[in-house]
Amino acid sequence: MDITPFIRELLFGHDCVIIPRFGGFIGNYTPAHIDKSSGLFYPPLKQISFNRNLSHNDGLLIGRVSESLKLNYADARNIVELFSDDLKVRLSKGEKVVFQHIGSFQNNHEGNVQFEPDRESNFNLNSYGLAPFTVTPLEGFDVRKRILPYEGKGRDRKHELRKYLWRAAVIIPLLGAMVAVPFTTRLFKSKVETTNLNPLASVEFENNREAVRENKSEIVSQPGTVTVKKDSEGTMPSENVSKVPSPSKDSYCVIAGSFRSQANAQSLMKKLTGEGYTPELMPAPNGFYRVSALKCTDAEIALQKKDSISKKYSGSWITKIN
Repeated sequence: MDITPFIRELLFGHDCVIIPRFGGFIGNYTPAHIDKSSGLFYPPLKQISFNRNLSHNDGLLIGRVSESLKLNYADARNIVELFSDDLKVRLSKGEKVVFQHIGSFQNNHEGNVQFEPDRESNFNLNSYGLAPFTVTPLEGFDVRKRILPYEGKGRDRKHELRKYLWRAAVIIPLLGAMVAVPFTTRLFKSKVETTNLNPLASVEFENNREAVRENKSEIVSQPGTVTVKKDSEGTMPSENVSKVPSPSKDSYCVIAGSFRSQANAQSLMKKLTGEGYTPELMPAPNGFYRVSALKCTDAEIALQKKDSISKKYSGSWITKIN
């Protein structure tokens, strides 16, 4: 009886099927691959090889024959053993025994059994319905011709311009704030003013400075005369001082500051003394303390000294005394 169909059926579900007293078939898995020379794609394969040393009875083939033919185990074993003995006899006679869709057997010149598997058969159930196919490679296709020309130069310039605009939008307000803050604070004012906590102590000084800005207390030098306008306190009316060759009894004091607090006035006097001046403390009719940096009898010299002192003590003015 030909039991080849039972062997072929078992090879789909098992990796080893043994024919007792003859040998065993072994399933070998091969992944999908491509033959580059022919362009042929192969699906995953389960190819069959043969090992004549696996001749013991594992009960798989006999059990399958017994179940399919509704025979007891002993009768099924006799059928398998007769099939095995018949194979040996035919091979010993030099015949070529073919198992359909499995492979073929034949003895070589040394009397050993050789197995040639069927290359068209695939026992991998996961590859059911998949057959080898050929893909023709593209000819005359140059990937370099498909490369688009680089057009990023213009985009890079736009990106850099946008980046510079963003930086300018951030830096320019910061620079403006850095420039505006010192002029809106008392950072560059004299130490005497910044340390004074009494707002009334610098009232007269601030009034004098505003008067200088509005040209209300500046001294205008004209040919032959010097006009001294009254200060912010209203203590000195406008007078004309005529230049005469004879010595004058009048004196001109360059006032560097005027304070309500005597301590602040003395602090400025110490500072002027350290700078080489000869300051004097002069009480004003309104109760303030004026600090005279120097005193001279020549109005032109007083103007020159006043301009020099005003560079450091803004709001300085000249007061005429008799």
